Amino acid sequence: MSKRSINKVAILGSGVMGSRIACHFANIGVEVLLLDIVPKDAPATDMKARNKIVTDALQFALKSNPSPIYAKSFTNRITTGNFDDNMKDIASCDWIIEVVVERLDVKKQVFENVEKFRKPGSLITSNTSGIPIHLMNEGRSEDFQKNFCGSHFFNPPRYLKLLEIIPTSKTSEEVITFLMYYGELYLGKTTVLCKDTPAFIANRIGVYGIMSLFHLVEKMGLTVEEVDKLTGPVLGRPKSATFRTCDVVGLDTLVHVANGVVAACPNDEARSEFTIPGFINKMVQNKWLGSKTEQGFFKKTKVTGGKSEIHALDLQTLEYKPSVKVKFATLEAAKPVENLKERMKILLKGKDKAGDFYRSMFFGLFQYVSNRIPEISDELYKIDAAMNAGFGWDLGPFEAWDALGLAETVKAMEAAGKKPAQWIYDLLAGGATVFYKVENGVRKYYDIPGKTYKTIPGTENFILLDTIRATKTVWKNTGTTLTDIGDGILNLEFHTKMNTIGGEIITGMNNAIDIAEKNFQGLVISNEGANFSAGANVGMIFMMAVEQEWDELNFAIKAFQNAMMRVRYSSIPVVVAPHNMALGGACEMSMHSDKVVAHSETYMGLVEFGVGLIPGGGGTKEFAVRLSDEIREGDIELNYFRNRFLTIGQAKVSTSGQEAFELGYLRKGKDRIVISRSRLLAEAKADCLEIAKEGYSKPVHRKDIRVLGKTALGLAYLGADSMKSGGYISEHDVKISQKLAYVLCGGDLSAPTLVSEHYLLDLEREAFLSLCGEKKTLERIQSIVTGGKVLRN
Repeated sequence: MSKRSINKVAILGSGVMGSRIACHFANIGVEVLLLDIVPKDAPATDMKARNKIVTDALQFALKSNPSPIYAKSFTNRITTGNFDDNMKDIASCDWIIEVVVERLDVKKQVFENVEKFRKPGSLITSNTSGIPIHLMNEGRSEDFQKNFCGSHFFNPPRYLKLLEIIPTSKTSEEVITFLMYYGELYLGKTTVLCKDTPAFIANRIGVYGIMSLFHLVEKMGLTVEEVDKLTGPVLGRPKSATFRTCDVVGLDTLVHVANGVVAACPNDEARSEFTIPGFINKMVQNKWLGSKTEQGFFKKTKVTGGKSEIHALDLQTLEYKPSVKVKFATLEAAKPVENLKERMKILLKGKDKAGDFYRSMFFGLFQYVSNRIPEISDELYKIDAAMNAGFGWDLGPFEAWDALGLAETVKAMEAAGKKPAQWIYDLLAGGATVFYKVENGVRKYYDIPGKTYKTIPGTENFILLDTIRATKTVWKNTGTTLTDIGDGILNLEFHTKMNTIGGEIITGMNNAIDIAEKNFQGLVISNEGANFSAGANVGMIFMMAVEQEWDELNFAIKAFQNAMMRVRYSSIPVVVAPHNMALGGACEMSMHSDKVVAHSETYMGLVEFGVGLIPGGGGTKEFAVRLSDEIREGDIELNYFRNRFLTIGQAKVSTSGQEAFELGYLRKGKDRIVISRSRLLAEAKADCLEIAKEGYSKPVHRKDIRVLGKTALGLAYLGADSMKSGGYISEHDVKISQKLAYVLCGGDLSAPTLVSEHYLLDLEREAFLSLCGEKKTLERIQSIVTGGKVLRN
């Protein structure tokens, strides 16, 4: 492995991409120099005026939602400047990334200046989305050329995982290897090595998919709403589906890429699909480009009463109309099916207009990707990886083809006049029936030149539950699977909807700890779902409360608390590895573990206040414990109390793993963050094993928790009354606030007192149960249940 290290990066260009790439490097702890042009007529001595463009661009990025930065304090890692005064400062940078306007002449001018100041051996890359990489380094020095390649980030860089690395024939192998490694490990990216072909991999396939749909919509007379319903989550794709994605990306950007393919790919058999339909040309002329012009395929419109509605564009009349609910028999048939691969089979076999749409879309896509090999990639897995990470597809084209059945789909494609490339027939003739298969717990892809299966490079350091579950399952029930992930460590994963925590998961947790304590060294709780867990299922709580089954509800809450305490007080280390949403009960589970190894994109919080409750699975108790532990002699105790109280009382959710530390859900010096989602489980396992090998001892139950009693209770009550008097909260909110304060303070004790965890858990459960009996609480929960929203606690 290269001995390179990246301590400082220069980003040349501060537009939408440049400023956000700068923020993501700051996220991972790298010092950043962000430069842009000097405004015309800016005085030579007025640095504020000379840096106005870069300063404004960075501030605009930082105010955007979702935020490009993990924590506001990280902006201190970014220094701004301009090309005229500060280009010399790139001499201290290890990596220089060009992100200026998409014009070859401008880029070449920038690189000429870079050559004057860069230090030998420093990396230089371009974030171009389509300009041929080899054209940019013409005339540059040998050292420049061997350290130069394309590095195509996708917008927004913090959230979209794809990073395409595009070398030229002169790029050194050491540089390629380093960037593939660094992008995955430190930037948390799926790094895909691409050929220097028009639009590279993801945009070539993704824009084909969108442009072909534009033509298909015209042919079939489909509406904007229908296409987005057909191409969103039902296919394992983002909610933005097709037309909302176009609005976000910008129609002008899509047209630019499509025209680039038409101009640069005269031999592309599907070139006509990239031609711009009439309705798109008209939208571009009208500057209906999407979010950037506040109207595209969708438009926010004021209606009677001053309210706003989202209206959709009628592609026939080019007029905006209220959105219409979409219904297709095929979608209704597929709706109950949770498994995406099985659901896709139902969609393809549909007998209505939706079924016709899916067959035309899939058959065209499969034909196109088969013909792009070896043009844009020699290996099929790269195409899937690029679409997974760049466009958010749960299944890439070849993965979807496998799910639908390779051989039978080829026959259907032939019948539809969409015959795939010859190598597909060679694959089938050789006895292969799939593009991917799992052998001995290792996922392999079909290597076309070698006509055999090979391990996907770069996955050696990952633990992929999907590949080992079949042979390494130790125990399972309907909601969980316990898997042996090697070296004496078990992993417990959840399988419920949104991974919400109910009786089956509580049983799974207890059994997992029982088994680990008898025969293993440690337990990790992690999963590969879209979210770690949306929390406990409040639907169950609602039903018990409505039926006034208080004994049963008390038993259920106590069982939940006991499970959390088992996580804390087992005889083996328990490490929790959350990602994305980790709310309510999932947050409580994390807080009771020996260590949390969280993905950087972890949105953690105790959100129970929002449904009229307080955290009842040990979360309130745990905040009391942490409050006791963090107060030092001489500290102003009530300030610490206020912060903890408001975090729960305002149902604060972290916007990143880093912010979870600031909110007190994660512990500084004990828990940690992993940037690479793919490595999360492997990292959690390594930490669990390390704790075990250090000689793990079962913790002793706490009886030394210092609670503040009436000292803080009066403050909380007074604050809640003041908020109500000001009209900020309701009478019911006051009641919830008082219950929360009562538990955090350890009750109405006359003076600060040492209490046990069990004492606090009893108070917590009593408060939780009393709130369950409140009419307003039941109304809030019922609104969630009947509104069709995710049930979470």
